Amino acid sequence: MDLVQALHMHAAWFDLLDDEQQARVVRDTAVAQVETGTIIEHKGVVASAWIGVFDGLIKVSVGNAEGKLASLTGVPAGGWIGEGSLLKREARKYDIIALRQSTIARLRSDTFYWLLDVSIPFNRYLLHQLNERVAQFIGKAEYDRLLAPDARVARCLAELFNPLLYPGDSMRLEITQEEIGYLARISRQRTNQALRTLEAARLLKVEYGGVEVLDLEGLRLYGL
Repeated sequence: MDLVQALHMHAAWFDLLDDEQQARVVRDTAVAQVETGTIIEHKGVVASAWIGVFDGLIKVSVGNAEGKLASLTGVPAGGWIGEGSLLKREARKYDIIALRQSTIARLRSDTFYWLLDVSIPFNRYLLHQLNERVAQFIGKAEYDRLLAPDARVARCLAELFNPLLYPGDSMRLEITQEEIGYLARISRQRTNQALRTLEAARLLKVEYGGVEVLDLEGLRLYGL
């Protein structure tokens, strides 16, 4: 698959651009494969690119000097992350890490800023994305404090099917129980128990190497 096809498939905003804008995006987007555990972007480094996921799964996480880590969110194929740091022209306040072998796109910051100057549809897309991202993090802060592990897993999975942040037409996600545990911040054993509970409630189906969502709204509301 060439870069233009990949952008059409995994960057919903690309189709909003005119021919000249698309041509510059293609010119200024670099694509690379990264292995599991690779730190794609480091905390404390000034943002120089908008990060997209063409294939795989990444997480946004923070840590402290004592080695304590917290996953803020996961980003599957079709997601783009890091626009906040670019807009504020600041150092990233988090690490972006590959949870598995992934294909990552980097759109240069100067082209990102140029699109803001010349494309109203791109601005509108970004505004909706930022609004959705704020709602996502407010919701995460709420359920991390208030919900039991089963409900935390349900909400974690529902987040990965957000149609604005991660557009796609499939209700199946390739994700392991270990990866879900990383994102929900619970043990793999407890994650397995939660998935079986949600499967018994007919909200999802656990498959080899992935999960098929049967009731997305039910996952979003589980435990509330």
